[in-house]
Amino acid sequence: MLEQRYRWKTNQLREHLSIIDGKKTPTKLLINATYLNPYLRKWMKANIWLYEDRIIYVGEKMPDFVEGCEIVDCSDYFLVPGYIEPHAHPFQLYNPHSLAEYASQYGTTTLINDNLSLVLQLPKKKAFSFLRAMNNIPATMFWWCRLDSQTELENEEEVFSNANIQEWLEQDVVLQAGELTGWPKLLDGDDLMLHWIQEAKRRKKQIEGHFPGASEKTLTKMMLLGADCDHEAMTGEDVYKRLLHGYTVSLRYSSIRPDLPKLLDEMKQLGIEQYDRCIFTTDGSTPSFYEAGVIDEMIRIAIEKGVPLIDAYNMATINVARYYRIDHLHGSIATGRVANINFLKEKDNPTPVSVLAKGCWIKRDGISTNEFGSFDWEAHDFRPLNLSWELSMDDLQFSMPLGLYMANAVIMKPYSITIDTSRDELPFDNDENFLMLVDRNGKWRVNTILKGFATGVHGLVSSYSNTGDIILIGKRKADMYTAFQRMKEIGGGIVLVENGEVIHEISLSLHGMMSIKKVEVLIEEEKTLAALLRDRGYQFVDPIYSLLFLLSTHLPYIRITPRGIYDVMNKMILFPSIMR
Repeated sequence: MLEQRYRWKTNQLREHLSIIDGKKTPTKLLINATYLNPYLRKWMKANIWLYEDRIIYVGEKMPDFVEGCEIVDCSDYFLVPGYIEPHAHPFQLYNPHSLAEYASQYGTTTLINDNLSLVLQLPKKKAFSFLRAMNNIPATMFWWCRLDSQTELENEEEVFSNANIQEWLEQDVVLQAGELTGWPKLLDGDDLMLHWIQEAKRRKKQIEGHFPGASEKTLTKMMLLGADCDHEAMTGEDVYKRLLHGYTVSLRYSSIRPDLPKLLDEMKQLGIEQYDRCIFTTDGSTPSFYEAGVIDEMIRIAIEKGVPLIDAYNMATINVARYYRIDHLHGSIATGRVANINFLKEKDNPTPVSVLAKGCWIKRDGISTNEFGSFDWEAHDFRPLNLSWELSMDDLQFSMPLGLYMANAVIMKPYSITIDTSRDELPFDNDENFLMLVDRNGKWRVNTILKGFATGVHGLVSSYSNTGDIILIGKRKADMYTAFQRMKEIGGGIVLVENGEVIHEISLSLHGMMSIKKVEVLIEEEKTLAALLRDRGYQFVDPIYSLLFLLSTHLPYIRITPRGIYDVMNKMILFPSIMR
């Protein structure tokens, strides 16, 4: 826990020694186990003693006393360490608790999580209280420390103040600074961000980059400034360049960038046969992408692509733990480690039939044990949106000369608006829609036109966005207004309206950003929304990410932000937001 300096107190460590001396009984004994030893790179036979959440011994010996000990014959299984997701964005409709519960059923028992939503949505003390509560769930939860907002906030300097960053970096469960979506500012001379990077390095934290399409010159500069890892390799050549300069490379397989099969093929063509500096990430995929699994699915793809079996498992376990300097606790089945263990039926099938997390069964013979239970969200100030202001039809006035054109799911280009935007309804024979971003506190709004999103969306409203502000998109102002009223009524969410009727909604009752529902339910709700939008002309990969990235200034070329329409390349506000 955050308030406990060490994972195991002195009296607990003495208890562990007493088990070796035969004075105390293990809580679980895994006998006849064939397990993966990453240090010897072998499958080995052993008996594994567990006491509560710790592996006490791995070897040939049996304990002197087994009275009251749970004994599990592992003759029919292959044991591997619990998988680690090093780059989770745990606020993509699901929440950190529900994502951890779902991922653990597929063997991913440790997640290293983005803290951006916590920084933007909670007071600092409440955020740290939430981190402490996450320490008490069966999965292991680590965190990042973001250094910028990934958009243009009115109060950026206050939210990302030196004092706040320093407090986040002091947290033991924070393993890295970044991801560095604001790296262009760093190269342009932002010495405060450079100071934070140096402070993170002083505290032995890693620095996560965000360098899509970066040249060798940029990668070199960022390595000199402290970057350690990057997850934005999109080709085998990108992987090669990063490895050449000493980066750890996160190979990505996500809903927006399902690159892993292509990366592995191209790495093989380039003669890359060493995987010790490679790890896996699903990079905060939307719920439906996880239908086939989480990190286990990436291991499966690697095996199918000819990656040596042990390397495939190491990229999901020990490689991650070594990189983050937590291999004394995680990433292997070895004496002294946390008891996160996956039980496989075949070596080449990484989806476990049983899972131990912190020494507790969370999945047994294919069935969840429901160890995660419920979570008291209200105690941590996660509540439904309670908007105290009203939207009026006067707010839905569009006179902006410049619009946003969606080149793909995430790239926005500027374009000159030539259609008549004074009408209440836009023609359905084109792909232009009204677009409004409105402050969740009702103080400001930004109104423009979005081209390329869809041809037949009447009214779509989302409280899910980068900042938690409200997005309205559609052809008909009346349906946009109705969708807003319904979103407000359900306490936040994504609402699709057509001809005055709600045709689909996803309730996001935790700050309007996350659902309290299980991931399995969200998978179906998200798939329905995506299908409805595609039927209405949405043609890209992931509509949820399209909503998220409308405000994201780490992507080219133009964005709608709380400060107004923003030119990413020239770093300037083109048209400011309007006070309501």
